[in-house]
Amino acid sequence: MTQPVSPPRGSGTDKVTPVSEAPAWRTLFFRADVRTLSLLGVLAALIVIGGITRPDEFLDTRNLQLVLTQASVIGVVTVGMTFVITSGGIDLSVGAIVALASVWATTVATQEYGFAGILFTAVIVGVGCGLVNGLLIAYGGMVPFIATLAMLASARGLALQITDGKTQIVTVDGVLDLGERDAYVLGIPPLVLVFAVVTVIGWLVLNRTTFGRRTVAVGGNAEAARLAGIDVRRQRLYLYLLSGLCCGIAAFLLIVLSGSGQNTNGNLYELDAIAAAIIGGTLLSGGRGTITGSVLGVLIFTTITNIFALNNLQSDVQQIAKGAIIVAAVLVQRRTANTTT
Repeated sequence: MTQPVSPPRGSGTDKVTPVSEAPAWRTLFFRADVRTLSLLGVLAALIVIGGITRPDEFLDTRNLQLVLTQASVIGVVTVGMTFVITSGGIDLSVGAIVALASVWATTVATQEYGFAGILFTAVIVGVGCGLVNGLLIAYGGMVPFIATLAMLASARGLALQITDGKTQIVTVDGVLDLGERDAYVLGIPPLVLVFAVVTVIGWLVLNRTTFGRRTVAVGGNAEAARLAGIDVRRQRLYLYLLSGLCCGIAAFLLIVLSGSGQNTNGNLYELDAIAAAIIGGTLLSGGRGTITGSVLGVLIFTTITNIFALNNLQSDVQQIAKGAIIVAAVLVQRRTANTTT
């Protein structure tokens, strides 16, 4: 009987030689998000431009605090929008919800309950609007574009009806005091701290929880997510509730910032939030989202607005610049996607 012949040592058939691993620093380098680094570069370039054109004004501490404070309101809305877009949805009603929450929370009847009453009302109105959006989309079968467009019109109309076109002045000292410099913590405005907390929580939820993974899965392929055991309808409901919650928080921040409630609050917030999320790297078709990129997008837009204001440039030029940035970001996004496939 012929004995089997063992393969010669070193022939490669007796043992698979493990591939040497790349150094840790190189792995971390390649894992770095190129888009995030690009956005940081754009933001740094804008800071340089602002420092060159208006060095005494732009680099002033109070101006930088103002930029961060203004970014905080739309930034909180953008965090919620990032979750919705990542799931493959859209929310055109965020600006109108902010307006409705701000005027409902600043009526005379509401202000009688003080600080807690204003905060509670703003959040509840935001969550309530998000609940309506979620029910119509998740269980009513409506297209997100149509459902949120209807909410936009309804919320704006209700906000106008509540105020009768008038500005509602806040008289609660506890709310107004948050906008004063005495309330700053180590030179940081309280609104910025709230924005930072919302950002950190949003990042952790999207990247480190089952809820975040389900959101990405629903946006990537809703049918596959359903077959994998994810309740797609319930997940979408939760996402619009989250968006409404962020709108309620943003409405309260806007009340603190302006000291009033107006039916014109939150004008075009939906466009700014969507644009910030897109240039940050969140896919409009769903399946991928980044809180870090969205926040950088908000900071870029806010910095551009500030630079244009300090240089007394027309708002139409500012809008053109924003549009060019959005187009460039989408082109980079498509090129990156083609490169990785």
